[in-house]
Parts: sequence; C-alpha cells; structure tokens
Amino acid sequence: MSGTGSIAEVGTPSARSRALAVLRVRSRALAVGLLPAAVAVVLVSARTTGRLAGDPWPAVTLAVCAVAAFVLLVGGIFAAVVLRAGPAMTPTVPLSESAAPDLYQLVRDLADRMDVPAPSAIALTPDCDSWLEDRTHPAHRRARGRALISGGAAGAGGPECEPGAAPVLVIGSPFLWWMRVAELRAVLAPVVAGTGPSAHPDIADARGFVRGLDAAVDVGGRRFLGWIAAPARLLLRLCRVDAAEMERGVAAAASDRAQGVDYALRIVAQEQVGLAYAGWDRLLTRVALPAWRMGRWPAHLDAGVVSALTELSRRDRLADGFTSRLGERPACDLLDQPGAVDEAASLLAARLFHGGPAEAGPDWSPVDWAAYPEEVVDRKWRTEAARLLAALDALSAAPGPAASTVERVLTYLAADAATDADALAGRLSGDLAREAVPAASAAAAGSGADALPLFPLEAPRSGRDLLADHVVALVCCAAVDSAGGEPGLDWLDGPVLLVAGVRRADLAGPVLSLVEDRDPGPLRDWLAEVGVRPEKPVRLV
Repeated sequence: MSGTGSIAEVGTPSARSRALAVLRVRSRALAVGLLPAAVAVVLVSARTTGRLAGDPWPAVTLAVCAVAAFVLLVGGIFAAVVLRAGPAMTPTVPLSESAAPDLYQLVRDLADRMDVPAPSAIALTPDCDSWLEDRTHPAHRRARGRALISGGAAGAGGPECEPGAAPVLVIGSPFLWWMRVAELRAVLAPVVAGTGPSAHPDIADARGFVRGLDAAVDVGGRRFLGWIAAPARLLLRLCRVDAAEMERGVAAAASDRAQGVDYALRIVAQEQVGLAYAGWDRLLTRVALPAWRMGRWPAHLDAGVVSALTELSRRDRLADGFTSRLGERPACDLLDQPGAVDEAASLLAARLFHGGPAEAGPDWSPVDWAAYPEEVVDRKWRTEAARLLAALDALSAAPGPAASTVERVLTYLAADAATDADALAGRLSGDLAREAVPAASAAAAGSGADALPLFPLEAPRSGRDLLADHVVALVCCAAVDSAGGEPGLDWLDGPVLLVAGVRRADLAGPVLSLVEDRDPGPLRDWLAEVGVRPEKPVRLV
C-alpha cells in the first residue's frame, strides 16, 4: 500500500524532517557514549605500533580504557532500559474481529478508501475519545504472555503485538451507543488515516525512541536505577519540540487525507462528540459514582449514556433535534453482543475512574438500571442517614443513642452555635475518611496496583457540603417511610426523590437554609407540604 511508501504519500515533509531531527538526538547520544571507546582504540593502536612510547602514555592509555569501559557499561545499561522499558499502554477492552465483524469491515473500508494500512486490531475505552496506539513494543508481548500464562485476559491481542504491525484503533465506547453508523465512520476517518504516517520507518523509529525515553523516566523511580531518569529527561528535553511538531505534522497529514470521506457529515458528528462527552461526564459523576462507592457498578453504562443524552437533548435547546437521529442505525449494531461489550467497558470504567477491582465479586457486584433506585439510591440515603445520626450520637453529652428522627437534626442545627455544626461536619468528614481506608485496601487486594483510580472523578468536598448531603438523605428516608415517597433515578442528576410519581427537586434550598443560615423554617414548611412527620423515627440500614 502507499502507506509504506514515501513521505509524500503518507505525511508531510515537515513531519519527516522532525522525525529525522529526533533520530539525530539519538545518534548524537550514541556518539557521545562511543567517543571514549574510540579514543581508547586510537591510544591502544598507537601504543602497539610504537608511536606513543614512553611516559606518560601507558598511564594515560590505561585511564582512558577504564573510562571507556565504564561509559560503555553505563551506556549499555541505559540503552537496554530504553529498549526494554514498556511504554504505558492504556487499559482497554479488546474487541476481536469475531465479536465485531461489521465494525472491522467498516474500518477496513475506511482504510481502503484513504489508501492507508488498516489498523491491526480494535479496542474500546470507556471515555469519549479515539486514537491509534502502537503495541509492537517487546514489553507488550511479554505482558501478554504473562497474562496468558496466568489465565487472565491479555490487555493486547495477538497480531497487533508482532513487530511491524499497524497500530491498534482505540474507540470510545460511548460513541458506539450514541452515534449512528455514518457518524461514527465520519469521526473515525481522520483517526484511521493516521495509520499511513505510522507506517513510515523514520516516524515509527522516532516515536519508538521517544516512548522508550518516557518509559525510562518511570523506570528511574525504581531502586538502584534512579540515575536512569536524569539522562532520559535530558534526551526528552532535547527532542521534545521536534517530537511535538512531528505529531502535529502527522495529524495534519491524516486530516488532509480524510478530507474526502464524509466531510459534510463530520461537522455534525463532531457536535455529537461534544454532546456525548457532556452526557458521559454527568452519567459518571452523578449516577455511576454513588453506586461505585457502595460496592456496586452499573453494568450497562453505555446504554445509560443514550438515556442521559436523550434527556440532555430534551432539556438543552442547543441540543434540540439531536434525538431525531435515534431512528437511524446505532453504531453498537456493529457488535455481535453489545450487552457483553457494554458490561466489560462498564467494569473497566469503574476501575479507571474509581479504583474498583478488575473482576466482580461478593463486595463488587453489578447492578441493572431497573434495580438502581432500590439497590443504590435507597441504600445510599439510609447509609448516609445512619452516619449522620451516629455522628450526632458521638457529639452528644447524653449516654446512649437518641431517636433517629428528622426533628432531632432540625433542633440541633437550629439551636446550636455554628462551631458545633462545624464539629458535626468535621465528624462526618472524618467518618467518611475512615470508611474509605478499608474499602481502598480491599480493592487493592482484589486487583493489585491498578486499584488506584487513574482518573479520579471528584475533588474532595467541604464538610458543610457533606453535612447538607447527609441531611438531604435523612429527609428523603423520612419521606419514603412516612409520606409515600420513592427513590428514583435521574439520568443527569443521579439519585432523586419521587413523591406521587413526581420528582421533588426543591429540597436542596431548604436544607441549605438550615445548614448555612441556621433557619429551619423553609425545611419545616417543605416537610409539612410533602406530609413528612419529622418526629417519626426513620428506618436505617
């Protein structure tokens, strides 16, 4: 294919010149490492031919040979680390051709249309992005072999790990469920076009060198190898500008090559990318995160994103009309078993964004959307209500637990000084932190170092915010117990309270008046309107 031809066919002259500049940095580093050895060879040759007889040449020759041997040893170790250190590989869900023959065919048709090599494999990421990833490094093959020996699923497939293989196409899984087939093709065109420049030897070599240096910096954090990081960072600084410009040139070449593929549709498809990102972010932070925190993971996040984006389209006038596309064929139809793929991507999302285990277990079980209100929302409210009342018990001077009522909280927050309320907020913050420690330890034991979230979703919250959340949870429990309320799910806002089948979105204001202004009036009025009896004990977990 032309993807292996000249740079005029696969990229721009600028990209190739920048790649050569990166390779020149490597050549100069090699020359510096070999210079003492070259000087030593000259001195030894001169000594053996009698041209450097007498003092001080014997001592000088010995010293230069010793320096050359040391430099060669250090340089050899450094080169071995750069060559063997495994570049970071994004955790993904492998997608074999047998699991998605139509998707593979779509990608191959795109590659043929643009006259570039087809990606060697396809994988999914639980994020709103798509890119090409080179997995031909020997470290990736070693990692796959270890995974197969241990009986686990390899992060990389087979053919894409072979030397000279084309990059892997990584696709954001939300795109498959929200986008239509034509939109997905338009979005993937410039990404697939990047396989052409990736096949050029100079560009591939330069990328491999930069990735090796980047991996060597991480290796420098290990014991006895700390010295590796300094020269690796130096070489990265020397080639950083050229490497960045090379990637810009490659991206520009790929974009130019994809101009003739569904160009008009690509504009509309890019709008869907922005919409998908907004809905996906809300779904993760408002809906998935509460479930993850209690050891449950929604098993069909990608299907949920369709509902979330449909709701967003209904509420946002700028997105109005996007739902009319839903009558067209969705891109997830290109998968043979979309439900199984969605479940795998949902489990990976929980690991990446929350730090959950890599596999389901007794304390880490999936939950369907139909069961979410009862198994997640109600349990979340009652857990938070119990935590709030336990904190009040700990701060109370009276022995033994007091009544678990909304009235108790109303009286405490309205009557006590602000410093006492701050003590309650601080107590809640401390309790939450103590509860998080064993949960994190259990997750780490279940999935190793990957238990830590790579992309945390939420920044730490203030004590006052946590206190307001817990008061809301207690009031919602009381509404369910004594006023016919029900736990519900809003696709964009997460857990909600339903009274007579209607969402009550007006609870936050009265609670904030109580927590921030010490004014219980608005909340008492709200309770009376809904029919909640504040003096009645609340059922806890």
